[in-house]
Amino acid sequence: MKAHVWVMPKRTVLDPQGQTIQHTLAGLGYAEVKDVRQGKFFVLDLGGWTREEAQGQLERISKDVLTNPVIEEYRFEIID
Repeated sequence: MKAHVWVMPKRTVLDPQGQTIQHTLAGLGYAEVKDVRQGKFFVLDLGGWTREEAQGQLERISKDVLTNPVIEEYRFEIID
C-alpha cells in the first residue's frame, strides 16, 4: 500500500517561490498563468498497517512531520 501526501502553503500565506515561478512564466510568454502555488509531494510506501491504521498514522505523520501546520495544509490519498 502507498500513500500520496500533498502539502501546500495556506492561501492566507505569502508564497514567494510560487510568485517567482509565475513571474518567470509570464516572462517566457505564459502570461495566461495568473497564479502559482508551490508545494511538496511525498510518496510513502506503507507496510503492516490496515487501511484504517494507515489513515490514522498518515494523519499524525502529516501533522507532526511533513507540514508546519501554522502555514501549511495537507491532504493525502491511500493507494492500494
